Amino acid sequence: MLCFLRGMAFVPFLLVTWSSAAFIISYVVAVLSGHVNPFLPYISDTGTTPPESGIFGFMINFSAFLGKYKIICIFQTENPEVLFISYIMSLSGYARAFGSRCELAVPVVHDGGALLAFVCGVVYTLLQSIISYKSCPQWNRLSTCHVRMAISAVSCAAVIPMIACASLISITKLEWNPKEKDYVYHVVSAICEWTVAFGFIFYFLTFIHDFQSVTLRISTEINDDV
Repeated sequence: MLCFLRGMAFVPFLLVTWSSAAFIISYVVAVLSGHVNPFLPYISDTGTTPPESGIFGFMINFSAFLGKYKIICIFQTENPEVLFISYIMSLSGYARAFGSRCELAVPVVHDGGALLAFVCGVVYTLLQSIISYKSCPQWNRLSTCHVRMAISAVSCAAVIPMIACASLISITKLEWNPKEKDYVYHVVSAICEWTVAFGFIFYFLTFIHDFQSVTLRISTEINDDV
């Protein structure tokens, strides 16, 4: 039996495949339409201009929905420390989902949403990694904990130069020329952005094993008590 068909494992699997498709499809359409340069555009720039903006917006909104659904599945524990981290992690996850849905056409809202999505996403992965260690081996294996912490560390290391270089760019544009001012800042920031984005995707991929033991129960009982 396929690993993503056991329990609720299809949720992280669908989140990973759908989010990857959102990035790749919008990138291909934007490049073929001549709206961005093929070499390292910002992820959000590949979903700014129609028709790719409609594709990107729809797919990212659905990814945000799947992300919220995954956050709801919190570890069953009475440890107050783990519960506190879980609540903070949930808030970070919801903030990341909200940031990823912000309107792309308004630069200020777009930049704020992107910052919220990436920063809160990194915070979420770090807190989730801590919980993974505290819930080992009940929910996951030690090797999985190490992989998650490694991905979190890489994402955390990448998000800092991403923000720093983006803040040094004096103009906002979709097409860049290597001879233009701030081009180096753009390239470094874009590399870090793609690194963080796919870091999130690979991170969610590690939850397939965890969700294999999660089941969904729908009650059809009717309460006759008045």
